[in-house]
Amino acid sequence: MVVRAPIEIRRYLARMDTDQLGHLYTDTLVIGGGVAGLRASLEAAKAGSVLVLVKDQLTESNTYHAQGGIAAVLLPDDTFESHIDDTLRTGCGLCRPEVVELVVKQAPDHIRQLLEWSTPFDMVNGQIQTGREGGHSHTRIAHALGDATGKAVAQCLIKQVKKQRAIKVFEECFCMDLLTRNGECLGVICYHPRHGWQCIWARRTILASGGAGRLWRETTNPVGATADGLAMAYRAGAILTDLEFMQFHPTTLYIAGASRTLITEALRGAGACLVNNKSERFMSQYHEQGDLAPRDVVSRAIYDQLAHTDATHVYLDVRHLGVHFLAEHFPTISALCQSFDIDVAEDLIPVRPSAHYMVGGVKTDIQGRTNIINLYCCGEAAATGLHGSNRLASNSLLEGMVFGKICGETVAREIAGQPGRLERHRIVFEVDESKRTKLDIPDVTNSLRAVMWRNAGIVRNGQRLEETIEIIDFWQRYIMDKVFDDPVSWQCQNMLTICRLIARAALQRQESRGVHYRSDYPQPEDDKFKHHIDISLK
Repeated sequence: MVVRAPIEIRRYLARMDTDQLGHLYTDTLVIGGGVAGLRASLEAAKAGSVLVLVKDQLTESNTYHAQGGIAAVLLPDDTFESHIDDTLRTGCGLCRPEVVELVVKQAPDHIRQLLEWSTPFDMVNGQIQTGREGGHSHTRIAHALGDATGKAVAQCLIKQVKKQRAIKVFEECFCMDLLTRNGECLGVICYHPRHGWQCIWARRTILASGGAGRLWRETTNPVGATADGLAMAYRAGAILTDLEFMQFHPTTLYIAGASRTLITEALRGAGACLVNNKSERFMSQYHEQGDLAPRDVVSRAIYDQLAHTDATHVYLDVRHLGVHFLAEHFPTISALCQSFDIDVAEDLIPVRPSAHYMVGGVKTDIQGRTNIINLYCCGEAAATGLHGSNRLASNSLLEGMVFGKICGETVAREIAGQPGRLERHRIVFEVDESKRTKLDIPDVTNSLRAVMWRNAGIVRNGQRLEETIEIIDFWQRYIMDKVFDDPVSWQCQNMLTICRLIARAALQRQESRGVHYRSDYPQPEDDKFKHHIDISLK
């Protein structure tokens, strides 16, 4: 099913005449510096020049901050079939089976590649130590540096990228829009604080811009995860899909006034348990797997507990695991607790759910192609069909590696057959000056995130979603009509665009499935909604 945008979206956010801007040329342009973008760049560099654009620093991706591990069949008692079944079951009927099989079967090879590149996986007797997380029927999660797997993987890939003379990385570079002509992606227009506006022309563009967690007030994501890539792709005519499926991580540290910090699911895999404000374990009431139930189940269970106890949070009980065990296996969490004077030997850890992972994104085929010629997408920005309506724990870094490599390989093959000089094109875009009142951008951004948390969060209903759309429409009338000259404002425009699409898709899906839960439609409706909701401008 395709949902058309009911409001007009300006093609480009800013006025421009490309003949008046600086120009750079590259064979492959990669937008994003997480696991997917870095892995793609390594493959694409085998056939030509690569330019990687990063919105912030390379250390500010969702990948770099990921505590959880990488799911892969590594032990003799585990099987590909089991990993596939776990992924399909968690996806609640919307996974693409051929994609699931592809990713699961390639997982061990990617782990071995990371080992060859000296990723410091946690080892026991010369073998990778594996743990268990929610939704998995076997012990198959590989970790590195205890609870800093994403950081270890990112550092490994960054080191490999820096070895390649064909790859250049531009940090603190804000991509404004994809440049297109006749349905073909030609590159991007971007802004750098030191170099100003630039057009970057590329034979192929790979969008790996990451997630959207910052659209919600409570989130585990770093500040850059504001769905800019999704908004760019949407304005360019790409098909977005599954936007109603935002995964909320059940356990983030809840300290009033402090930013939310992830408490990895692996902690529950190691034996930690959830308790309410009466110190009662409650997860067995909601799922047969108890504390290791899929994330959507655990998040809703906590939401239910908070509603019935009028509390702001529940707790993780780790006291029985021991201080030394936590310090050895979860050093990041141990240090985090110490910084807030939480004694893990005596105290419970206060936690509550937060927006974590965007399951939906730009629709791609099994090669990472989008509906726009020469535009590819991978990682959290993409909707490959692996996750269905709910991502299985620790399948995300895996997906980024697999599809990053696939996109890079495909682009390299195509570029190899296209010798010759890369052309540039003149694109002129004008915007009339708005006479409407200006709104305060930071105020709107904060209010938008609060509305999304209240009305399009863990539990939704039709009336609240309709109200959300009305509120966003009001803000859009006074913000989307303006031409701004700073990244904070462009980011707000992108957030408004994607928040409205999320609310629209959530309103359209009149059922509960995976991470999307409607209190007014609490059951899945396979006859009506066992399909994807696509959204596009065309």
